Amino acid sequence: MTTAIIANLEKLLGGPRDSALLRYSLGNEWLKAGDPATAALRFREAVERDAKYSAAWKLLGKALSESGQSAEALAAYERGIIVAEEKGDIQAAKEMVVFVRRLKKQLAGG
Repeated sequence: MTTAIIANLEKLLGGPRDSALLRYSLGNEWLKAGDPATAALRFREAVERDAKYSAAWKLLGKALSESGQSAEALAAYERGIIVAEEKGDIQAAKEMVVFVRRLKKQLAGG
């Protein structure tokens, strides 16, 4: 099912409905499909289109972390926290703070 959704969403790229939300949705589907590297690409495109999209920053961090890019994931989460706090998206900011703590602990070796 996910691959059909991905195919349908990818048909919209470059068209009048292409947006940060479309790129976010594609990233989310690629995560579900088990391809965090492609998901990260789509989430990066989402935040390039809308730098204040806190949910996209959060999932960009997740995708980067899952694809073994811990330093990049940390940077995405930290940027996402700033964006979320500026928007008043407190729940997303809190979640990303937890992810940052976990990632830093993992990077420190324990």
